[in-house]
Amino acid sequence: MRAGGKVPHRSLDQLRECKWFVPEQRRGLLLRLNCRVTTKHEMPPSASGYFGSMAESYDSLIHRAVPRYDEMIARLLQYLPRDARRVLELGSGTGNLSLRLAESLPGAALTLVDGSEEMIALVRSRLAETSSSSSARVQSIVARFEELDFPADSFDLVVSSISLHHVENKAALYARIRSLMSKGGRFCFADQIRGEPESNHRLNWERWLDFCREPGHCAPDEIESLLQHAAAHDHYTTLTEHFALLSRAGFTELDCVWRNWMWGIVTATAS
Repeated sequence: MRAGGKVPHRSLDQLRECKWFVPEQRRGLLLRLNCRVTTKHEMPPSASGYFGSMAESYDSLIHRAVPRYDEMIARLLQYLPRDARRVLELGSGTGNLSLRLAESLPGAALTLVDGSEEMIALVRSRLAETSSSSSARVQSIVARFEELDFPADSFDLVVSSISLHHVENKAALYARIRSLMSKGGRFCFADQIRGEPESNHRLNWERWLDFCREPGHCAPDEIESLLQHAAAHDHYTTLTEHFALLSRAGFTELDCVWRNWMWGIVTATAS
């Protein structure tokens, strides 16, 4: 944390007015709460643009801003079927999960999707440095999740880490994901999950901010930038709604296998 920096503590009354507590209240909320960051540049218009602009510093930030991040990724990997041969990762980012997938699933063909060209370039470079054989069996695509167009039965495993909350229409997304999976395939993702009731969500949010404020974690301007990004691009969904949407899309055997405050891991089977 930068010397002399003071992170603003928002009251629960203020937080209740934010989009992440009351989704309908979107326009002008940052100005009403004085949450806007004073920077030389405007907030990128998309989540991919936001993270693409910080490709080189993303790994440092995610460890300082996401509690138990390494544990979450390790737990997600434990629930992936080792016999998967056609794997789709949604939101590869800088490749933290991608590299682990290439290592733990040596017989699988990997398709990595991210909306940021900068992130895709970085993960390609990291894979090439790690192993030429891994790089050879990896296809990377710059695209939005909602625009994916693969034939039916293209994948027997779809995975994602801290990316799906950027999609507002999850019903359409889950239906699209199911359409390109083989029957019996697995869909496993780690993401930020909206707590329920609202008092749980408020508590989860406060504990996240407490973690960010710890010495050595996030600087005040980083926290403000994350808050601005959340208000502009994040769409948190409760576990109950995730399960309902997944079920309607054609998934069964729904489970939440790990949870830490607002972060969780969900697994499902394509029926």
